[in-house]
Amino acid sequence: MTTRHSTDSTTLDVHRLLDEAFAGVEMSPERQDLKEEIRANLVARVGELVDTGLSPAAGARQAMTELGDLGPLLDATPAGDTGSASAEWARHRVRPAPGFLVRTAVLAALGTAGLALLVLATAGTAVPSGWLLVAVAAAALAAGAGTADALRQETSASYPVPAARAAGYGLAVTLSLAGLGAGWHYLTSTDLPWLLGGALAVVAAVVLFTYLGGTQTNRHKPWVLRLTATHDVSDRFTEDPAAAARFGLYTATTWLLAIAAFVVLGFTIGWAWSWLALLGGVTVMLVMLARMQFGQRPAA
Repeated sequence: MTTRHSTDSTTLDVHRLLDEAFAGVEMSPERQDLKEEIRANLVARVGELVDTGLSPAAGARQAMTELGDLGPLLDATPAGDTGSASAEWARHRVRPAPGFLVRTAVLAALGTAGLALLVLATAGTAVPSGWLLVAVAAAALAAGAGTADALRQETSASYPVPAARAAGYGLAVTLSLAGLGAGWHYLTSTDLPWLLGGALAVVAAVVLFTYLGGTQTNRHKPWVLRLTATHDVSDRFTEDPAAAARFGLYTATTWLLAIAAFVVLGFTIGWAWSWLALLGGVTVMLVMLARMQFGQRPAA
């Protein structure tokens, strides 16, 4: 009976001291497991100290003293709801590199300056035509370089894109913006070569985007894939690469027809209505995306 009373007293002393040590600590399943492991070790250690002649209360205090600061153990154990997406993101967070932030700021300033010149010209301010071409080139190159640089960075969810593929995405962005800039220059100068060159640049960008998107492999990190599988948030294109490739081909075909219709309408009924062809291309692409991404999926 004395032994049973001694054991109960030892456990109660350990519980009380351990609860005091964990007071104010944000708990999680991992930290709860750590607390129970420490509790078992403390009970065993207090039993040894009681056998040497110490009282249960004194043995519990000495065992806690021997345990020392729990801070390092708690810091090494995740806090909060580790099952949520936000908690997982916090655990695997990758901070942006300072150099990347500086380069992004410089490229953003360059692109903004180019867009500002174009806006001034559109508003009626006299801007030399040579500077307008420089402005288009600056905006296109800044956007392309920024895209490639961003894809080369490791993020909390994804690994960096290989240099050649990142450069391909950057080139596609540059071509698409340069093509749009050339089309804008044609509207202001009615110089046909600019329209043809811009259309070719846009078509090349669409083809390049299609190839890159159709051959893109998953670059998500294991924790993202695990979270995706647990919460069932995967998308059709991730599950079915063939569907992604078909969507890319359909998109390229849609835009080739839209650009061709844009040119034909411009030379027949006028450029004031030719933009309807581009609007139609965007509409068809969005409807096709909704059908392929969220439509009925093939049986497994």
